Amino acid sequence: MLYVKEGRANLGSFDVASGKMADVTKGNQAVVSYRSVPDASKFVLLISTPTRVGDLYWLDKAGAQPKQLTHINDELFSKLNLTEPEEVWYTSFDGKKIQTWVQKPPDFDPNKKYPLILNIHGGPHAAYGFIFDHEFQWMAAKGYVVLYPNPRGSTSYGQDFGNIIQHKYPGDDYKDLMAGVDELVRRGYVDDKKMGVTGGSGGGLLTNWTITQTTRFAAAVSQRDIASWSDWWYTADFTLFQPSWFKAPPFEDPEDYVRRSPITYVNKIQTPLMLILGEADWRTPTGPGGEAMFRALKYRKIPTVMVRFPNESHELSRSGQPWHRIERLQHIVGWFDKWILGVPKPEYDIGEVTRSTTTQQ
Repeated sequence: MLYVKEGRANLGSFDVASGKMADVTKGNQAVVSYRSVPDASKFVLLISTPTRVGDLYWLDKAGAQPKQLTHINDELFSKLNLTEPEEVWYTSFDGKKIQTWVQKPPDFDPNKKYPLILNIHGGPHAAYGFIFDHEFQWMAAKGYVVLYPNPRGSTSYGQDFGNIIQHKYPGDDYKDLMAGVDELVRRGYVDDKKMGVTGGSGGGLLTNWTITQTTRFAAAVSQRDIASWSDWWYTADFTLFQPSWFKAPPFEDPEDYVRRSPITYVNKIQTPLMLILGEADWRTPTGPGGEAMFRALKYRKIPTVMVRFPNESHELSRSGQPWHRIERLQHIVGWFDKWILGVPKPEYDIGEVTRSTTTQQ
Protein backbone atom coordinates (compact mmCIF):
# COMPACT_ATOMS: atom_id res chain seq x y z
CA MET A 1 0.00 0.00 0.00
CA LEU A 2 1.01 3.64 -0.37
CA TYR A 3 2.20 5.50 2.71
CA VAL A 4 3.60 8.96 3.32
CA LYS A 5 6.43 9.80 5.69
CA GLU A 6 8.17 13.16 5.96
CA GLY A 7 6.98 14.33 2.55
CA ARG A 8 7.90 11.11 0.74
CA ALA A 9 5.12 8.94 -0.69
CA ASN A 10 6.26 5.39 -1.31
CA LEU A 11 4.96 1.87 -1.64
CA GLY A 12 5.25 -0.45 1.33
CA SER A 13 4.24 -4.00 2.19
CA PHE A 14 2.67 -4.76 5.55
CA ASP A 15 2.52 -8.08 7.37
CA VAL A 16 -1.10 -8.63 8.43
CA ALA A 17 -0.21 -10.57 11.58
CA SER A 18 2.62 -8.46 12.95
CA GLY A 19 1.98 -5.12 11.28
CA LYS A 20 5.64 -4.99 10.29
CA MET A 21 6.35 -2.86 7.23
CA ALA A 22 8.93 -3.30 4.50
CA ASP A 23 9.70 -0.71 1.85
CA VAL A 24 8.93 -1.67 -1.73
CA THR A 25 10.12 1.70 -3.07
CA LYS A 26 12.35 4.37 -1.58
CA GLY A 27 13.40 7.85 -2.53
CA ASN A 28 12.56 11.54 -2.67
CA GLN A 29 9.41 11.06 -4.72
CA ALA A 30 5.68 10.56 -4.69
CA VAL A 31 4.35 7.24 -5.90
CA VAL A 32 0.94 8.47 -7.01
CA SER A 33 -0.59 5.09 -7.87
CA TYR A 34 0.43 1.53 -8.73
CA ARG A 35 -0.67 -1.86 -10.01
CA SER A 36 0.91 -5.24 -9.28
CA VAL A 37 0.92 -8.73 -10.72
CA PRO A 38 -1.22 -11.20 -8.67
CA ASP A 39 1.59 -12.29 -6.34
CA ALA A 40 2.75 -8.69 -5.78
CA SER A 41 6.25 -9.49 -7.02
CA LYS A 42 6.29 -6.89 -9.80
CA PHE A 43 4.75 -3.45 -10.07
CA VAL A 44 3.99 -0.66 -12.47
CA LEU A 45 4.27 2.71 -10.72
CA LEU A 46 3.15 6.25 -11.50
CA ILE A 47 5.84 8.47 -9.97
CA SER A 48 6.20 12.23 -9.60
CA THR A 49 9.19 14.20 -8.32
CA PRO A 50 9.77 17.95 -7.93
CA THR A 51 11.11 18.05 -11.51
CA ARG A 52 9.10 15.29 -13.20
CA VAL A 53 5.35 14.86 -13.63
CA GLY A 54 3.74 11.43 -13.52
CA ASP A 55 5.78 9.01 -15.61
CA LEU A 56 5.32 5.24 -15.54
CA TYR A 57 8.00 2.98 -14.06
CA TRP A 58 8.44 -0.81 -13.93
CA LEU A 59 9.64 -2.44 -10.70
CA ASP A 60 10.94 -6.02 -10.96
CA LYS A 61 11.20 -6.61 -7.22
CA ALA A 62 10.91 -4.79 -3.92
CA GLY A 63 13.86 -2.54 -3.24
CA ALA A 64 15.14 -2.55 -6.80
CA GLN A 65 15.62 0.57 -8.89
CA PRO A 66 12.47 1.17 -10.96
CA LYS A 67 12.92 1.34 -14.74
CA GLN A 68 11.37 4.37 -16.38
CA LEU A 69 8.91 3.45 -19.13
CA THR A 70 7.58 6.81 -20.30
CA HIS A 71 9.07 10.25 -20.88
CA ILE A 72 5.85 12.16 -21.41
CA ASN A 73 7.07 15.68 -20.68
CA ASP A 74 10.70 15.47 -21.77
CA GLU A 75 10.17 17.69 -24.82
CA LEU A 76 8.40 20.37 -22.78
CA PHE A 77 10.79 20.22 -19.84
CA SER A 78 13.81 20.49 -22.15
CA LYS A 79 12.63 24.05 -22.85
CA LEU A 80 12.25 24.95 -19.17
CA ASN A 81 14.78 25.64 -16.44
CA LEU A 82 13.34 23.61 -13.58
CA THR A 83 15.20 23.50 -10.29
CA GLU A 84 15.29 20.94 -7.50
CA PRO A 85 13.99 22.33 -4.19
CA GLU A 86 16.24 22.20 -1.16
CA GLU A 87 14.99 20.17 1.79
CA VAL A 88 15.54 21.98 5.09
CA TRP A 89 14.83 20.99 8.69
CA TYR A 90 14.73 23.76 11.28
CA THR A 91 13.90 24.08 14.98
CA SER A 92 10.74 25.89 16.02
CA PHE A 93 10.14 27.92 19.18
CA ASP A 94 9.50 24.90 21.42
CA GLY A 95 12.18 22.60 20.01
CA LYS A 96 10.02 20.79 17.45
CA LYS A 97 11.75 19.94 14.20
CA ILE A 98 9.90 21.30 11.16
CA GLN A 99 10.49 20.17 7.59
CA THR A 100 10.33 22.62 4.72
CA TRP A 101 11.40 22.98 1.13
CA VAL A 102 12.99 25.98 -0.54
CA GLN A 103 12.42 26.50 -4.24
CA LYS A 104 15.12 28.82 -5.55
CA PRO A 105 15.27 30.78 -8.80
CA PRO A 106 17.30 29.34 -11.69
CA ASP A 107 20.96 30.40 -11.50
CA PHE A 108 20.52 31.09 -7.79
CA ASP A 109 23.40 33.05 -6.23
CA PRO A 110 23.65 32.69 -2.42
CA ASN A 111 25.49 36.00 -2.26
CA LYS A 112 22.49 37.91 -3.58
CA LYS A 113 19.33 38.99 -1.78
CA TYR A 114 16.04 37.61 -3.14
CA PRO A 115 12.38 38.38 -2.48
CA LEU A 116 10.57 35.63 -0.59
CA ILE A 117 7.13 34.06 -0.91
CA LEU A 118 5.94 31.99 2.06
CA ASN A 119 3.37 29.51 0.70
CA ILE A 120 1.15 27.86 3.34
CA HIS A 121 -0.69 24.60 2.66
CA GLY A 122 -4.31 23.99 3.55
CA GLY A 123 -6.01 21.12 5.26
CA PRO A 124 -4.82 21.86 7.85
CA HIS A 125 -4.08 18.13 7.95
CA ALA A 126 -2.24 17.93 4.64
CA ALA A 127 1.42 18.20 3.68
CA TYR A 128 3.84 19.36 1.06
CA GLY A 129 6.41 16.90 -0.18
CA PHE A 130 8.63 15.57 -2.95
CA ILE A 131 6.18 16.06 -5.79
CA PHE A 132 6.01 18.34 -8.81
CA ASP A 133 4.41 21.70 -8.12
CA HIS A 134 4.21 24.01 -11.12
CA GLU A 135 3.23 26.93 -8.87
CA PHE A 136 6.49 26.93 -6.94
CA GLN A 137 8.58 26.42 -10.07
CA TRP A 138 6.79 29.32 -11.77
CA MET A 139 7.23 31.68 -8.82
CA ALA A 140 10.92 30.77 -8.63
CA ALA A 141 11.27 31.40 -12.37
CA LYS A 142 9.87 34.89 -11.70
CA GLY A 143 12.77 35.56 -9.33
CA TYR A 144 11.28 34.63 -5.96
CA VAL A 145 12.60 32.23 -3.34
CA VAL A 146 9.60 30.11 -2.32
CA LEU A 147 9.39 28.66 1.19
CA TYR A 148 6.81 25.91 1.72
CA PRO A 149 6.91 24.33 5.20
CA ASN A 150 4.95 21.57 6.91
CA PRO A 151 4.08 23.18 10.28
CA ARG A 152 2.55 21.24 13.17
CA GLY A 153 -0.80 19.81 12.13
CA SER A 154 0.68 18.50 8.88
CA THR A 155 0.39 14.84 8.01
CA SER A 156 3.25 12.36 7.49
CA TYR A 157 4.96 13.05 10.84
CA GLY A 158 2.89 10.87 13.13
CA GLN A 159 -0.41 11.21 14.94
CA ASP A 160 0.87 13.38 17.79
CA PHE A 161 2.37 15.97 15.44
CA GLY A 162 -0.83 16.10 13.39
CA ASN A 163 -3.23 16.33 16.32
CA ILE A 164 -1.34 18.87 18.41
CA ILE A 165 -3.25 21.78 16.83
CA GLN A 166 -6.66 20.47 17.89
CA HIS A 167 -8.70 23.15 19.69
CA LYS A 168 -5.89 25.70 19.13
CA TYR A 169 -5.86 26.34 15.40
CA PRO A 170 -4.54 28.78 14.31
CA GLY A 171 -1.87 29.19 16.94
CA ASP A 172 1.50 27.53 17.30
CA ASP A 173 1.43 26.48 13.64
CA TYR A 174 1.82 30.18 12.86
CA LYS A 175 4.93 30.26 15.06
CA ASP A 176 6.36 27.31 13.10
CA LEU A 177 5.89 29.25 9.87
CA MET A 178 7.63 32.34 11.23
CA ALA A 179 10.52 30.21 12.50
CA GLY A 180 10.96 28.97 8.93
CA VAL A 181 11.07 32.52 7.60
CA ASP A 182 13.60 33.42 10.31
CA GLU A 183 15.76 30.45 9.24
CA LEU A 184 15.97 31.64 5.64
CA VAL A 185 16.63 35.24 6.67
CA ARG A 186 19.53 33.98 8.81
CA ARG A 187 20.97 32.23 5.76
CA GLY A 188 21.52 35.62 4.21
CA TYR A 189 19.95 35.31 0.76
CA VAL A 190 16.45 36.65 1.57
CA ASP A 191 15.65 40.35 1.63
CA ASP A 192 13.55 40.70 4.78
CA LYS A 193 11.98 43.90 3.40
CA LYS A 194 10.68 42.06 0.33
CA MET A 195 8.62 39.18 1.65
CA GLY A 196 5.12 37.99 0.77
CA VAL A 197 2.79 35.36 2.21
CA THR A 198 0.05 33.34 0.55
CA GLY A 199 -1.97 30.18 1.02
CA GLY A 200 -5.31 28.60 0.24
CA SER A 201 -8.13 27.18 2.39
CA GLY A 202 -6.45 26.48 5.73
CA GLY A 203 -3.50 28.32 4.24
CA GLY A 204 -5.82 31.24 3.49
CA LEU A 205 -6.93 31.27 7.11
CA LEU A 206 -3.28 31.26 8.22
CA THR A 207 -2.44 34.02 5.72
CA ASN A 208 -5.18 36.16 7.26
CA TRP A 209 -3.97 35.24 10.72
CA THR A 210 -0.34 36.01 9.88
CA ILE A 211 -1.01 39.59 8.82
CA THR A 212 -2.97 40.20 12.03
CA GLN A 213 0.04 39.06 14.05
CA THR A 214 2.94 40.71 12.23
CA THR A 215 3.72 43.49 9.77
CA ARG A 216 6.91 41.84 8.47
CA PHE A 217 5.35 40.93 5.11
CA ALA A 218 5.16 43.54 2.36
CA ALA A 219 2.14 41.87 0.73
CA ALA A 220 -0.27 38.96 1.18
CA VAL A 221 -2.58 36.92 -1.04
CA SER A 222 -5.29 35.01 0.81
CA GLN A 223 -7.06 32.33 -1.22
CA ARG A 224 -10.44 30.63 -0.46
CA ASP A 225 -9.99 31.79 3.10
CA ILE A 226 -11.77 31.92 6.45
CA ALA A 227 -12.02 35.21 8.37
CA SER A 228 -14.84 34.50 10.84
CA TRP A 229 -15.04 31.00 12.29
CA SER A 230 -18.57 31.43 13.61
CA ASP A 231 -19.97 32.68 10.29
CA TRP A 232 -18.15 29.85 8.54
CA TRP A 233 -19.64 27.31 10.98
CA TYR A 234 -23.15 28.34 9.93
CA THR A 235 -22.59 28.42 6.16
CA ALA A 236 -19.90 25.95 5.05
CA ASP A 237 -20.66 22.54 3.53
CA PHE A 238 -18.14 20.88 5.87
CA THR A 239 -19.01 19.75 9.38
CA LEU A 240 -16.47 17.04 10.25
CA PHE A 241 -14.21 19.67 11.82
CA GLN A 242 -16.55 20.15 14.80
CA PRO A 243 -15.14 17.56 17.26
CA SER A 244 -11.55 18.20 16.19
CA TRP A 245 -11.17 21.96 15.87
CA PHE A 246 -13.72 23.27 18.38
CA LYS A 247 -15.07 21.86 21.61
CA ALA A 248 -18.54 23.31 21.09
CA PRO A 249 -20.61 25.17 18.47
CA PRO A 250 -20.41 28.98 18.38
CA PHE A 251 -23.73 29.50 20.17
CA GLU A 252 -22.36 27.55 23.16
CA ASP A 253 -18.81 28.91 23.22
CA PRO A 254 -18.73 32.14 21.19
CA GLU A 255 -15.53 33.43 22.77
CA ASP A 256 -13.44 30.58 21.37
CA TYR A 257 -14.61 31.38 17.85
CA VAL A 258 -13.98 35.09 18.30
CA ARG A 259 -10.52 34.52 19.78
CA ARG A 260 -9.37 32.38 16.84
CA SER A 261 -10.92 34.42 14.01
CA PRO A 262 -8.63 36.72 11.98
CA ILE A 263 -11.46 39.22 11.52
CA THR A 264 -11.34 39.91 15.27
CA TYR A 265 -7.91 41.49 14.85
CA VAL A 266 -8.48 43.16 11.47
CA ASN A 267 -7.69 46.58 12.96
CA LYS A 268 -4.06 45.45 13.31
CA ILE A 269 -3.55 44.71 9.61
CA GLN A 270 -1.20 47.02 7.69
CA THR A 271 -0.30 44.58 4.89
CA PRO A 272 -1.70 45.07 1.36
CA LEU A 273 -4.00 42.09 0.79
CA MET A 274 -5.37 40.37 -2.30
CA LEU A 275 -8.29 37.94 -1.84
CA ILE A 276 -8.85 35.18 -4.40
CA LEU A 277 -12.29 33.55 -4.22
CA GLY A 278 -14.42 31.05 -6.10
CA GLU A 279 -18.05 32.13 -6.36
CA ALA A 280 -19.26 28.51 -6.15
CA ASP A 281 -17.03 27.65 -3.19
CA TRP A 282 -19.15 26.22 -0.37
CA ARG A 283 -16.23 24.69 1.54
CA THR A 284 -15.02 28.17 2.43
CA PRO A 285 -17.89 30.43 1.32
CA THR A 286 -16.97 33.94 0.23
CA GLY A 287 -19.03 35.71 2.91
CA PRO A 288 -17.25 34.45 6.06
CA GLY A 289 -13.89 34.79 4.34
CA GLY A 290 -12.72 37.12 1.62
CA GLU A 291 -15.78 39.35 1.54
CA ALA A 292 -15.51 40.10 5.25
CA MET A 293 -11.80 40.85 4.98
CA PHE A 294 -12.32 42.97 1.87
CA ARG A 295 -15.04 45.15 3.41
CA ALA A 296 -13.15 45.66 6.67
CA LEU A 297 -9.88 46.58 4.96
CA LYS A 298 -11.58 48.86 2.45
CA TYR A 299 -13.20 50.66 5.38
CA ARG A 300 -9.79 50.97 7.03
CA LYS A 301 -8.24 52.18 3.73
CA ILE A 302 -5.70 49.36 3.67
CA PRO A 303 -4.80 48.48 0.03
CA THR A 304 -6.89 45.45 -0.89
CA VAL A 305 -8.43 43.87 -3.97
CA MET A 306 -10.82 40.95 -4.34
CA VAL A 307 -10.60 38.62 -7.34
CA ARG A 308 -13.75 36.52 -7.73
CA PHE A 309 -13.83 33.63 -10.21
CA PRO A 310 -17.32 32.80 -11.54
CA ASN A 311 -18.50 29.17 -11.38
CA GLU A 312 -15.37 28.07 -9.52
CA SER A 313 -15.46 25.88 -6.43
CA HIS A 314 -12.95 25.21 -3.67
CA GLU A 315 -10.94 23.27 -6.27
CA LEU A 316 -10.09 26.35 -8.37
CA SER A 317 -6.32 25.90 -8.09
CA ARG A 318 -6.47 22.17 -8.83
CA SER A 319 -9.31 21.50 -11.26
CA GLY A 320 -10.69 24.92 -12.17
CA GLN A 321 -11.07 26.10 -15.74
CA PRO A 322 -7.55 26.26 -17.25
CA TRP A 323 -7.75 29.97 -18.07
CA HIS A 324 -8.92 30.70 -14.52
CA ARG A 325 -5.99 28.76 -13.11
CA ILE A 326 -3.59 30.77 -15.24
CA GLU A 327 -5.24 34.05 -14.23
CA ARG A 328 -5.02 33.03 -10.58
CA LEU A 329 -1.25 32.57 -10.79
CA GLN A 330 -0.87 35.81 -12.71
CA HIS A 331 -2.80 37.70 -10.04
CA ILE A 332 -0.81 36.20 -7.16
CA VAL A 333 2.57 37.09 -8.60
CA GLY A 334 1.21 40.36 -10.01
CA TRP A 335 0.20 41.48 -6.52
CA PHE A 336 3.61 40.55 -5.12
CA ASP A 337 5.37 42.24 -8.03
CA LYS A 338 3.49 45.45 -7.24
CA TRP A 339 4.00 45.60 -3.48
CA ILE A 340 7.31 43.77 -3.13
CA LEU A 341 9.20 44.71 -6.29
CA GLY A 342 7.51 48.02 -7.10
CA VAL A 343 6.35 46.92 -10.57
CA PRO A 344 3.60 49.25 -11.88
CA LYS A 345 0.25 47.44 -11.84
CA PRO A 346 -2.44 50.04 -12.64
CA GLU A 347 -5.13 47.35 -12.72
CA TYR A 348 -4.84 47.13 -8.94
CA ASP A 349 -4.90 50.87 -8.32
CA ILE A 350 -8.58 51.49 -9.07
CA GLY A 351 -10.37 52.80 -6.02
CA GLU A 352 -7.26 53.21 -3.88
CA VAL A 353 -7.36 56.09 -1.45
CA THR A 354 -4.34 58.35 -1.68
CA ARG A 355 -2.62 60.04 1.25
CA SER A 356 -4.46 63.29 0.46
CA THR A 357 -7.85 61.50 0.93
CA THR A 358 -8.77 61.92 -2.76
CA THR A 359 -9.95 58.84 -4.59
CA GLN A 360 -8.39 57.69 -7.84
CA GLN A 361 -10.82 57.05 -10.69
